[in-house]
Amino acid sequence: MITSELPVLQDSSNESGATDAVGLSMSMSEMEDPEAKGKKKRGRPGKQLPTSNKKPRKSPMDKTVSVARGRGKANGVAQHNGDGGDPVTLFEVVKLGKSAMQSVVDEWIESYKQDRDLALLDLINFFIQCSGCKGTVRIEMFRNMQNAEIIRKMTEEFDEDSGDYPLTMPGPMWKKFRYNFCEFISVLIRQCQYSIIYDEYMMDTVISLLTGLSDSQVRAFRHTSTLAAMKLMTALVNVALNLSIHQDNTQRQYEAERNKIAGKRANEKLELLLQKRKELQENQDEIENMMNSIFKGIFVHRYRDAIAEIRAICIEEIGVWMKMYSDAFLNDSYLKYVGWTLHDRQGEVRLKCLKALQNLYTNRELFPKLELFTNRFKDRIVSMTLDKEYDVAVEAIRLVTLILQGSEDALSNEDCENVYHLVYSAHRPVAVAAGEFLHRKLFSRHDPQAEEALAKRRGRSSPNGNLIRMLVLFFLESELHEHAAYLVDSLWESSQELLKDWECMTELLLEEAVQGEEVLSDRQESALIELTVCTIRQAAEAHPPVGRGTGKRVLTAKERKTQIDDKNKLTEHFIMALPMLLSKYQADSEKVANLLQIPQYFDLDVYSAGRMEKHLDALLKQIRLVVEKHIEIDVLEACSKTYSILCSEEYTIMNRVDIARSQLIDEMTDRFAHSVEELLQEAEEADDDDIYNVLSTLKRLTAFHNAHDLTRWDLFGNCYRLLKAGIEQGSMPEQIAVQALQCSHYSILWQLVKITEGSPSKDDLVALRRVVKSFLAVCQQCLSNVNTPVKEQAFMLLCDLLMIFSHQLISGGREGLQPLVFNPDSTLQNEVLNFVLDHSANCFFSLSQYYNDYGDIIKETLSKTRQMDKILCAKTLILSLQQLFNELLQDQGPNLDRTSSHVSGIKELARRFALTFGLDQIKTREAVATLHKDGIEFAFKYQNPRGPEFPPINLAFLEVLSEFSSKLIRQDKKTVHSYLEKFMSESMSERREDVWLPLISYRNSLLTGGDEDHMSVTSGSSSKAGSVRSKKGRPPLHKKRIEEESSVEGSWMLRNDTLQTPGPLQTPQLTSTVLRENRPVEHMPDPDSEPGSENDYMQMSWLSQQKMEEVNRKDRTGMNYIKSRSNQGVRRGLMEDDAEPIFEDVMMSSRGQLEDMNEEFEDTMVIDLPPSRNRRERAELRPDFFDSAAMIEDESVGKP
Repeated sequence: MITSELPVLQDSSNESGATDAVGLSMSMSEMEDPEAKGKKKRGRPGKQLPTSNKKPRKSPMDKTVSVARGRGKANGVAQHNGDGGDPVTLFEVVKLGKSAMQSVVDEWIESYKQDRDLALLDLINFFIQCSGCKGTVRIEMFRNMQNAEIIRKMTEEFDEDSGDYPLTMPGPMWKKFRYNFCEFISVLIRQCQYSIIYDEYMMDTVISLLTGLSDSQVRAFRHTSTLAAMKLMTALVNVALNLSIHQDNTQRQYEAERNKIAGKRANEKLELLLQKRKELQENQDEIENMMNSIFKGIFVHRYRDAIAEIRAICIEEIGVWMKMYSDAFLNDSYLKYVGWTLHDRQGEVRLKCLKALQNLYTNRELFPKLELFTNRFKDRIVSMTLDKEYDVAVEAIRLVTLILQGSEDALSNEDCENVYHLVYSAHRPVAVAAGEFLHRKLFSRHDPQAEEALAKRRGRSSPNGNLIRMLVLFFLESELHEHAAYLVDSLWESSQELLKDWECMTELLLEEAVQGEEVLSDRQESALIELTVCTIRQAAEAHPPVGRGTGKRVLTAKERKTQIDDKNKLTEHFIMALPMLLSKYQADSEKVANLLQIPQYFDLDVYSAGRMEKHLDALLKQIRLVVEKHIEIDVLEACSKTYSILCSEEYTIMNRVDIARSQLIDEMTDRFAHSVEELLQEAEEADDDDIYNVLSTLKRLTAFHNAHDLTRWDLFGNCYRLLKAGIEQGSMPEQIAVQALQCSHYSILWQLVKITEGSPSKDDLVALRRVVKSFLAVCQQCLSNVNTPVKEQAFMLLCDLLMIFSHQLISGGREGLQPLVFNPDSTLQNEVLNFVLDHSANCFFSLSQYYNDYGDIIKETLSKTRQMDKILCAKTLILSLQQLFNELLQDQGPNLDRTSSHVSGIKELARRFALTFGLDQIKTREAVATLHKDGIEFAFKYQNPRGPEFPPINLAFLEVLSEFSSKLIRQDKKTVHSYLEKFMSESMSERREDVWLPLISYRNSLLTGGDEDHMSVTSGSSSKAGSVRSKKGRPPLHKKRIEEESSVEGSWMLRNDTLQTPGPLQTPQLTSTVLRENRPVEHMPDPDSEPGSENDYMQMSWLSQQKMEEVNRKDRTGMNYIKSRSNQGVRRGLMEDDAEPIFEDVMMSSRGQLEDMNEEFEDTMVIDLPPSRNRRERAELRPDFFDSAAMIEDESVGKP
């Protein structure tokens, strides 16, 4: 039995059980001739010594250490390099990796034969030094100290300043060292497998050392020894496998010889075969003993180590054992460890589990042995397809695919559906893996010959019709119709043959009803067209759709050739098919818009090279019909883009397409001019037909003006007339106004392009400036339009043009364009600012409704607006709440149900807004006070028409406003309360009915803290320390705070009316604001603004005015303040506190379940290698190790 102590080894005669004894199996020939092992075939041991002649193990007292006989000594062990230079250690030889590993091992074996103690001492130091320990085990320690004492001594030699050791050090050298380290152990066992490993000394010593090191508290020792032990075990498994093969061969030879007739039977040969079989059996028993020692002493403890890397090593290697020697290891007794570790909290370990299982499920012959494991852990494996680590999710999907390939019945429909939807994942590797699963499950042809015969009977050229139908059905049932490109990309690598079968897709779209088979429905046709366009794009562009991948990568030569071939193939097919498809579906706007995307992926040279101009004429004819039939924006833009692509100057077909385009635009402009005249003449008497004629033609021209230069048709004049008439008469339909604004905008941009690309004259610049100026004036007037679409369109175009015609226009040597630079006046700036303010409020009140999808964007917008202007941002927040409250009043009337979900939603939004003000109440003091001021004014804005004894209509808004009371400092609460009293009558303060509860609760929120102070004056270290500071036991600090509060109050009292928000603090701890009075302010007054402007009003300190009134009204002396509220708790930060908690995928539940883990593993099964195929009498039934009672005890991570 191998013990955990080194070098004290117990004598086998003292063991009580014969099965635990390590048998000696070195052959006589090898003991007599050390070179004999090189002459024998691999796996064939020599003759074994008689049992009576076995040499007993040396006891520690009998062991002697001989003098080193090498040319040099390193750590007391003879070592030298191959060139006869300075001595080096085994660690240095392996680290450098300059010598072949087999030669290094052979040299060590030779030294072992000369003096095994010195050789083992060198091997011991090799493991110690590979752990990063600077210490050295010397002969005296080896002779006199126990294993634990040696390890304790080596622990003291570690460098405490660095946590790195060879296995964790970065760089290619240490990566190579890890490989060399593992290879050394593997080669060592391979070279010793016929003799030395059976001498009851070397393996006992090494396993005892590694067992002790693996139980060390030092991570480096534990990590390195576990890796060494697992690689050692793997090498022993290989030896055991070879022994099993030899046993089978020997048994087969014995049976063959024994079955011969008596005259031809060789009795001597039978005796030799029996002797050899016995020797092999003893060797097998010896290997079993070694593997049991490693498995029970190291694996069962380290597979649940606290370090993820160590757990990963164990799982990786047990997977190797099960694959290498499935007869011995592929059973429930070992699979349970992999199954339990599927729940590990670290993705690295879960990944190793999945890869280990993939190696097993790849071999279909092993499926019967995996059946119980599959049933027990299938649900967990399927759930891991949604793992938070993408690498783990990918491997989980691949494993599920392997399970599907091995057994169709192993996965339920629900299991498959959990994987199906992952084809729409934004992470491409996950989606591709799911696409492979989907292909295997749904899109693999089960009987190709029958399907081809069926296709021929129905007159189709491709047998993929049913599969394409199934693809369409899957797409429709997934209900993610806007992500067809993602579905195609997911299937692209596994189902290219199907996705590139454009002939079959076209046949399905063009075919008529066939007896016995239904044609595609309208929804199915739309879905198939969308999928077809996506496959064309994927083939032509050869890169994933937007949102997948990090960008376009450089294609390899093979990929580039495939792309060119695919583009030629699709062009040749759709040049002829597209006009027919457009003709059939020209009345359906959705289908036509998709079909018109196809020409942009054509190789247009094919039209000329293939003499297919007639197909081009057919396409142009169909596009013209589509333009005349539709006024939908997406259809018209698709037509415009198609004309633009076909008109490219690099192709010879450009002239033919340009003529067709010009004819079409001539007709549309004439029709537009005529319809505009009729509309303006009839003015208010214009009927719907007149409006439709203008609008339909204008939509077509606007769509074409976007991609084509139509300035020679002078569309700006008629558009400007329509806009002026609408402003003057106020009766222009909003859609006409929107389209006229957009068309005018395009006209200006095309004129600018002509000027920047040519050499404009002064008259050209003056003319363009006049056009731009008049258009900007029209847009500014449209900002006051009652129609929201018109206002929004005018705002967008205003911003675009002001950016385009700003000072950047003259950069890059274009000083000649200076006359075109525009600077907006203050009136225009204010109108744009008011528009932004209104729409920001609309954006902010959507925070709660769309928090999960857009919460981060809205919060970032809030942060940016607050950085620009805190007070304006606060006014925007309260305005958004007021808008929501007004909408609620319109829906429910003045008698609001304050317990309803709608009111609660507004209060929740207010709470979220309050969180955005953060902890530093000094910085946000003016902003919060202004917010309360606007809220109070809104609450009392409209009196109740039933009389003064009834509450104001908006009084319930005070309940929403109370969410911000906690952000007021104590002094400002008094000021805001005084301002509230101005709006209250004497009777209001005495009312206690339910309808007056909002006023009562708001007043209480302002009065709470009259004797308390939770003002935060720091934003850095004090925020982080944000725990409430109790005044108990700190009277000196309490007095200091009273003085500080007086100073704070006095400083605000003495400030003038233009007081600004204090600047950023340097995070001192509990610093009085008096010390910060001279810091630079954040909001500097605008030098261009006029006194009394709205900007000055926004920035004026309303608090200061209220303070002066309060001083005149109240005597403030004798006020005591309590430092902080004892029940306040730690304050929350900027909205992070209401985020959803993240639950980790934890492998194991609690350490309380592990109290008896060590006792459990005392009874771990003993490795019992399976008998040879002719000796199955040794086989025995394995217990069910998937029992839940056994698993509960084994569900935790931690070092025992």
